Amino acid sequence: MAGAVLNTLRLMRAGIVMAQHGVRFWPQGMKVPLALHAARLMTLPVTLLSWPLRIGKPRERRISDALASLGPSYIKLGQFLATRADVIGPELARDLAFLQDKMAPFSMAEAKRAVAEGLQHSVEDCFAEFGPPVAAASIAQVHKATVINEATGDRKQVAVKILRPGIERRFKADLDSYFFAANLVEQLHAPSRRLRPIAVVGNLKRTTDLEMDLRLEAAAIAEMADNIEGDEGFRVPVVDWKRTSKRVLTLEWIDGIPVADIEALKAAGHNTEELGLTILRSFLRHAMRDGFFHADMHPGNLFIDSRGDVVAVDFGIMGRLAPIERKFLAEILHGLITRDFRRAAAIHFEAGYVPPHHSIETFAQAMRAIGEPIHGRTADDISMADLLGQLFAYTELFDMETRPELILLQKSMVIVEGVARSLNPHLNMWTAAEPVAREWVEQNLGVAGQLRNAGAGAADFGRLIADAPRLLQKAQGSLEAIDALAKNGARLDKATIRELAREQAKAGRWGRAALWLGALALVAMAYSMLTG
Repeated sequence: MAGAVLNTLRLMRAGIVMAQHGVRFWPQGMKVPLALHAARLMTLPVTLLSWPLRIGKPRERRISDALASLGPSYIKLGQFLATRADVIGPELARDLAFLQDKMAPFSMAEAKRAVAEGLQHSVEDCFAEFGPPVAAASIAQVHKATVINEATGDRKQVAVKILRPGIERRFKADLDSYFFAANLVEQLHAPSRRLRPIAVVGNLKRTTDLEMDLRLEAAAIAEMADNIEGDEGFRVPVVDWKRTSKRVLTLEWIDGIPVADIEALKAAGHNTEELGLTILRSFLRHAMRDGFFHADMHPGNLFIDSRGDVVAVDFGIMGRLAPIERKFLAEILHGLITRDFRRAAAIHFEAGYVPPHHSIETFAQAMRAIGEPIHGRTADDISMADLLGQLFAYTELFDMETRPELILLQKSMVIVEGVARSLNPHLNMWTAAEPVAREWVEQNLGVAGQLRNAGAGAADFGRLIADAPRLLQKAQGSLEAIDALAKNGARLDKATIRELAREQAKAGRWGRAALWLGALALVAMAYSMLTG
């Protein structure tokens, strides 16, 4: 009860701040429950009284200003919701793009104390020089420092990222209120259940949990460095593991030109059109080939070094795609690029993204409605906001459930395309993506890919055979248990069925193995009958 009261008070405070900034409580055109109408009426006096303060302020910046004033966790919520135009609508998602993840830095004394606690050594022991913060965001801030190589005496500049003091406690409290609100939405507004608001908040929680352990960010950088070894034109900073802990991350300092400074890039002799292609194709390669991509590649996180390489920083938000999602992405892109809309539609059904009661042909018609207008048009003629709005309208039309991993990918692709087009205004995403999608399809769905998959299947089969004695022993135990149930006249009432379902979930892997063993036994029996 106390938790519900506290969460209600937190949400009321947020609602009042939103009202002060004149923010709507729901996407335009959305049918809303009575509870939200009641919230609007309760805050209407605040909205009216604060109207003079909003004169001259652009409407699209109101929500970003409101969330920024509410603090770190609301800034992170706004950034996350900007990736979920399917939930809040393209218009609000576009407005949230103005949200800047910038806050006042915490003091040098707090920073030095955090470093000493995180690294178990004083700042002076860890760094030859330790400068003031150069960037401060909602979760952490960054300092420029210098380290000395003990073996050679060489000095090297590094970036030191430090979590804000008490940030975990603040996020936990606000996330509790987000879960409370999401649960109310699902209970009071049945149409919203398809969008799975509780799962959306859960995804936000997992994202922020990862961001608040800087060792995981260091591991993400190291993993991507391994993945892109041998790639040209794109690299990541080197991690200083000796000076890294849960709350402190030390990296190579990147001396480069921000990707947003087009004039400086041209003055330095860089080919901005080629850089745009490199950024877009690198991102697609990471997503499709590696299944692991930087999910926050906005202009502030990309630099061009003296060699002309793109260097990405800030790996707090990463995306992963399982092989089925990578296959889905590659074939969808390939289908849209080659205008094979039926194949692109069929992939949605094969992956289970569209319920089977719909028609492939009808969904292919919808895919054509999205794909055809893109072909033969310049990038300047294509509105990604309109395209996303159309995509999300079709997801509702065809009863498609939200896929968080694909939504994150989609959001990231929009950001990356925007960066690439700022460098190369005439860049067409589909033309640029074609070689990467074709390469993936040839390597994974061609003869070489089929042979490789067959080899992996053979290895799994070999492991299964090696494990056969233990599996048979477990199967024997299961048969004895079933026999005991039969002798004792066990009844399959609802409670028993639920218990069996739980046990079946635990034993699902063994059940699949038993099916393989059963199939092998049938093959052996048939062979013995034919040759006996």
